[in-house]
Amino acid sequence: MLKSNEMDTINALVSKMSLEDVKMVSERMNMQRTFLGKQTIRSLMKGDRVSFNGRRGLTEGTVLKINIKNVVVDTGSTRWNVPASMLTKV
Repeated sequence: MLKSNEMDTINALVSKMSLEDVKMVSERMNMQRTFLGKQTIRSLMKGDRVSFNGRRGLTEGTVLKINIKNVVVDTGSTRWNVPASMLTKV
């Protein structure tokens, strides 16, 4: 997690960006999101307890299946297909 002063610096830099700079940063952010998702997938196993912040708030469940990009999570009443980058191990 970034510190408050680091976020202030990033916000100041973003406000000065051109459209090309924004595109380049956007591509880098997507690459980082993919990296973090794959890192999460490598750390998960079937049966692990996970949480994610979805449309209905913070939800916890159990990993049923691990796909290439998504993880099937059973919350008891529903099975969700969640992107790995949204999951946190409980």
